[in-house]
Amino acid sequence: MFIMNNPSNNIFLIGMMGSGKSYWGKIISEVIGYKFVDMDELLIQEEGKTINEIFVDKGEIYFRNRETDILKQSFNWKDNFVMATGGGLPCFNNNMKALNNHGITIWLNEPVDILCSRLLKEKDHRPLLKNLTDEGLMTFIENKLIEREPYYSQAKFTLTAKDLTETFIKQLIQ
Repeated sequence: MFIMNNPSNNIFLIGMMGSGKSYWGKIISEVIGYKFVDMDELLIQEEGKTINEIFVDKGEIYFRNRETDILKQSFNWKDNFVMATGGGLPCFNNNMKALNNHGITIWLNEPVDILCSRLLKEKDHRPLLKNLTDEGLMTFIENKLIEREPYYSQAKFTLTAKDLTETFIKQLIQ
């Protein structure tokens, strides 16, 4: 049964950069009629700077704390939503526990080779990747995934893109 404005029905997409959180978040929100929210876009709006500029000007700790602030604000929003979180959000400030307490968490767990192929063309726009060589990108992604897996694996669902069928999506909120 579909229940509007039930915070436990909010959907949080987590996973590595390049896993398709924003892409799938838009699709999921359309299928179930929820608002779509992109954590990075909210940060850009609130700070008036790009993610790269926030990292350079204020550092990663500031960035991670601002992500947490926005996440906590979202718990009080009136309407249900699907949120594409930042890739590192679940790994800081006990955010993974908060995500699980306030909605349905889905780890989009795409293979490393797919992540690398997607991120190769975006390196200059990603603060954690911009100084890596193409060869160093795969090693970085592999290591970052190992580091983040203990957090990501706490998600209620672990899926790849091929698992995201319309039937599955609709069942999330029933």
